[in-house]
Amino acid sequence: MLALNAVLFDLDGTLLDTAPDFYQVLAEIQRRRNQSPVDYNLLRTRASDGSRAMLKLAFGEDIAETELALLVNEFLELYESDPVAHGALFEGIDDLLLQLERQQIPWGVVTNKPRNLSEKVLRKLQLTERCSVLICPEDVSESKPSPEGLLLAAKKLGVRAEQCLYLGDHQRDIDAGRAAGMTTIACGFGYLKPRESAQDWNADHLIETPTELPHFIRELIA
Repeated sequence: MLALNAVLFDLDGTLLDTAPDFYQVLAEIQRRRNQSPVDYNLLRTRASDGSRAMLKLAFGEDIAETELALLVNEFLELYESDPVAHGALFEGIDDLLLQLERQQIPWGVVTNKPRNLSEKVLRKLQLTERCSVLICPEDVSESKPSPEGLLLAAKKLGVRAEQCLYLGDHQRDIDAGRAAGMTTIACGFGYLKPRESAQDWNADHLIETPTELPHFIRELIA
């Protein structure tokens, strides 16, 4: 049994399936240049690595830095206009959030996504008022894998870090959670690279499908 006072989530690839929006933005940029869109499943493997990595996937690793910078600006402009046009919460996540709220366990987000985009996403999903804390790169001196953002979230919630659960779909999320002294859950349903295994991240727990989460956490804190 876990003495749980708060649950914290990474955003993209954990709480939210953002890949459909990234894909549509990238496909539009390629369409403008008369290129066929990149393979969607391949894009998902790079979705956690940021716009530069996704653009290199589409336009080649050897793309000139000046051209890449222009593409990044174009990508962000398109994405910022509607960051949840196609994506949504992973199946089962809203059930988990409702379960936590019924038990009066606050939940929040600690992400490397910029604040303006994170706030737009939460607002579009009608989660702004439900989310008890949002920590973004602008709030800390070091982003994940530094534990600074997680420790700040716990402080803002008025709970001890060791009484928090942190869920993430990347090695850096688990490293940050472990460094903060939190119980960690590796989300194997997120944006893993080919041949990458979430089992290798040394998380306290591993979940392969998001629909498992409500029951798993209910059992964890029962």
